[in-house]
Amino acid sequence: MKVLLTGHRGYIGTVLTPMLQDRGHEVYGMDSDLYSGSTFTGEIIDVPGSQKDCRDATAADLTPDRLGGFDAVIHLAGLSNDPLGDYQPGLTDDINASASIHLAKLAKAAGVPRFLFASSCSNYGAAGQDFLTESAAFNPVTPYGWSKVKVEQIVGPMADETFSPTFLRASTAYGLSPRLRFDLVVNNLTAWAFSTGEVRMKSDGMPWRPIVHVEDIARAYVASLEADRTDVHNEAFNVGTTSENYRVRDIAEIVGQVVPGSRVTFADDASPDTRNYRVDCNYIARKLPGFKPQWTCRRGVEELYDTFCKVGVTVDEFEGDRFKRIAQIKKLISEGKLDSNLRWRQPTYSIS
Repeated sequence: MKVLLTGHRGYIGTVLTPMLQDRGHEVYGMDSDLYSGSTFTGEIIDVPGSQKDCRDATAADLTPDRLGGFDAVIHLAGLSNDPLGDYQPGLTDDINASASIHLAKLAKAAGVPRFLFASSCSNYGAAGQDFLTESAAFNPVTPYGWSKVKVEQIVGPMADETFSPTFLRASTAYGLSPRLRFDLVVNNLTAWAFSTGEVRMKSDGMPWRPIVHVEDIARAYVASLEADRTDVHNEAFNVGTTSENYRVRDIAEIVGQVVPGSRVTFADDASPDTRNYRVDCNYIARKLPGFKPQWTCRRGVEELYDTFCKVGVTVDEFEGDRFKRIAQIKKLISEGKLDSNLRWRQPTYSIS
């Protein structure tokens, strides 16, 4: 298939791009590349496309006479975490919700038959102890979560015989990527343990989290793309494995067991976290037999620890402005490279 992949230079996109290519798909990218200076390790695959904010996408980016037309859009691009979402909630709505809906409308008008959207289990928000299926009520507690809910609620009804959206509600991601995020719980705790010997908890550790490795998230997109249309048409899937639901403090204990000489500690300002949910991932296993997750929390921590041993990482790096998403954004604004609406004053590179 010929696929337009937005966010192809981000945390998930840099893992998904080569996976799609290995499966024989033709990949084109669209990415504003806010984190062009935040590559941690590994190779970022160059593909044809454009350095463009999805808010600025036009019909020309999706019409059939451009590059022969697309068979699918995989839409990953957006502000990717709660601190960014809270920074300017209006921008989160513009970028994560309005721009996504705009792109879906362009895709439908252009005759693109499939639209795969990066939704989130954050949709469930504060949900308690029960395992949640895809039919559970939405209860987001952050602007990020609300933005994902809004897209599902508006794009879902756009489905018809010519336009087939699919909503992939990923569990909390973790694992190695060229554009590694250190603001994710498994990655962050492992980096603290490696750098300081402390598995440093920033909350009381009691909330539940479903977690999923970034490679397994990518596998879910490949499986959805390659599935029969009837199996994914206007469907939502919790992405992950039901057995991979943990209390945050249990993740910390696993990190402490893997990283030699480390111990679990709590930050002075550690407090309860309102985000608390467990998800049931049996539906995606039944509907998409091609989706076969391969990672567990322990194996992912071992992968991160082995990589940190090889390339090194310090607290100043992973808590600083190079790898911390919100700090990087604020730095680029202060340097005059981004405007207050998170648009580049001048492009940083060209994709062709």
